[in-house]
Amino acid sequence: MSTQTPDSFEWTELDRRAVDTARLLAADAVQKVGNGHPGTAMSLAPAAYTIFQKVMRHDPADPEWTGRDRFVLSPGHTSLTLYTQLYLAGYEVELDDLKAFRTQGSKTPGHPEYGHTAGVETTTGPLGQGAANAVGMAMAARYERGLFDPEAPQGESPFDHTIWAIVSDGDLEEGVSAEASSLAGHQKLGNLVFLYDDNHISIEGDTATAFSEDVLKRYEAYGWHTQRIEPAADGDIDVPALHAALKAAQGETERPSIIAMRTIIAWPAPNAQNTEASHGSALGDDEIAATKRVLGFDPSRAFEVGDEVLAHSRRALDRGAEAHAAWDKQLDEWRGAQPERAELFDRVVAGQLPEGWESSVPVFEEGKAVATRAASGRILQSLGAVLPELWGGSADLAGSNNTTIDKTSSFLPEGNPLPEANPYGRTVHFGIREFSMAAEMNGIALHGNTRIYGGTFLVFSDYMRNAVRMSALMQLPVTYVWTHDSIGLGEDGPTHQPVEHLASLRAIPGLNIVRPADANETAVAWTEILKRHATNPAPHGLALTRQGVPTFPVNPDAAKGGYVLKDSSSKAVDVVLIATGSEVQLAVAARELLEAEGLGTRVVSMPSVEWFEEQPHEYRESVLPPAVKARVAVEAGIGLTWYRYVGDAGRIVSLEHFGASADAKTLFAEFGFTAENVAAAAKESVAAARG
Repeated sequence: MSTQTPDSFEWTELDRRAVDTARLLAADAVQKVGNGHPGTAMSLAPAAYTIFQKVMRHDPADPEWTGRDRFVLSPGHTSLTLYTQLYLAGYEVELDDLKAFRTQGSKTPGHPEYGHTAGVETTTGPLGQGAANAVGMAMAARYERGLFDPEAPQGESPFDHTIWAIVSDGDLEEGVSAEASSLAGHQKLGNLVFLYDDNHISIEGDTATAFSEDVLKRYEAYGWHTQRIEPAADGDIDVPALHAALKAAQGETERPSIIAMRTIIAWPAPNAQNTEASHGSALGDDEIAATKRVLGFDPSRAFEVGDEVLAHSRRALDRGAEAHAAWDKQLDEWRGAQPERAELFDRVVAGQLPEGWESSVPVFEEGKAVATRAASGRILQSLGAVLPELWGGSADLAGSNNTTIDKTSSFLPEGNPLPEANPYGRTVHFGIREFSMAAEMNGIALHGNTRIYGGTFLVFSDYMRNAVRMSALMQLPVTYVWTHDSIGLGEDGPTHQPVEHLASLRAIPGLNIVRPADANETAVAWTEILKRHATNPAPHGLALTRQGVPTFPVNPDAAKGGYVLKDSSSKAVDVVLIATGSEVQLAVAARELLEAEGLGTRVVSMPSVEWFEEQPHEYRESVLPPAVKARVAVEAGIGLTWYRYVGDAGRIVSLEHFGASADAKTLFAEFGFTAENVAAAAKESVAAARG
């Protein structure tokens, strides 16, 4: 929403001068550091300025304001497009920060980084994901409205706002943007606007090398509202036409909007404009000087900002304060009318959980065989009753992932024919779009005020990987529910059986992988993940079984990542067996065999290596005593994770090759995942430790 109308639009000489200032600041910043992407920042300056100064509702003095619109710069390589506008509008970016572009410790890194620079809503750079983040933000905005103010007429709620995104040719070539855009059209996300920078340039030259489709027809087929604006007579962006298109897109509330805007990269540099060289290289002193002459700036001065220009653009602070005050008044009126929802809003914004929520987490009967995916499903449904901010779904595998939090309520727009369709529904159908699901979850988490999860098979985490990496890079509290976690899924065969995935995912810094041994560890895992949401935010991946596994007694130490599940029956511990997931039962059974032979055997369940490594040194040594050199790690995947724990005398029972198509019992036996084989490995380790 905006406080301006098309009738109030004006474009003064100071506006033009501010835009030209932004262009030249981008050119000077790249020239100073010697690397970067000046061309797009120069050509996009009028568009970004129009959004930040004329259309978008935001408050530079409070970048985290709940009522703000969101802005996503999906082509993160043109980060100066954003940094210059943050500077002009009065965020915490100053001229010295632009001068420090791409240098150690600056507020202006090569690509925008969430949490590092005020006003940056998401980390972008891997193309296409920013577009998907924006789709997630739009989904979150709708769900947030449903939590707090669902009955309000469209446009009249304090929770109504717009998600603005600039997207590039490169973004729209990446498949993840197609996945996300398809879902956005299906969901009729009328609060989402893409501004497509149609500049026909890529690193390899004209986009005719690889990209020739009619983008707007494609988006029309997705169900989007489409517009195109042509350049002005001089080749620059036609700003009045752009403003009118942005306002028309914002007024279209029944479907998302995309505006194709033809631009000339590096405009108006006399020689560098419309060249691929200007995409990713400094223009050079002579070309910058020539550009400054064209624009009426002193060619001998770098980083020139007129006082009158800065005073003019910093009026965004006044407009932001006015919009914020009006929103605060609107929110106060809402609070008076809906005190219960206001109480929920305050709790959710604070990242708190309701009192007594843990009592809703089920306890599972000891000894009974339960698949951890099934346990997770029961836990989610129980939590859903007390945590309305918790929502999520699956990439078309809900029945297998057990991710349906409410089967009577699906997050689907008005007009969808399904009986459970609800624009504010709890269960999200992401479709067979694993990559964009993860990127959309990132956008949902970035938007704030809800808690999101999403599921698929563990083997398909490969499709999602770069978005998962971005979750970790931004430390976002998203939860991935990855089921069918080993060869235990059986007859679907090696295409669906994860082997390298657990070790590969554990290699991502900041991602916590949790592979619970049973239903009760799954309950502890969900409880711990929810507790960490506000105090220690990070992405979590739950790796869950398809097959039933025996249930052990509840042990809250599972939240420490590793703990003693079964200890030696004697004072001496001769060997330690470390296991995760469905293999914990094998370690327990092997312990019985070893104890019968007089070997004191400890079983350590380690559902999360990352959580375990957070624990104090003393605790870790109490679980894995350094004096006990005989150790065996057991996991139905490659053994890469476990070398640091077993040492020179240790042994690893792992799977160093792909699986096969057969039932789980047959595969486990054929590939050595038996109590007898674990016990044999333990005896080998004991012998090696004793020398």
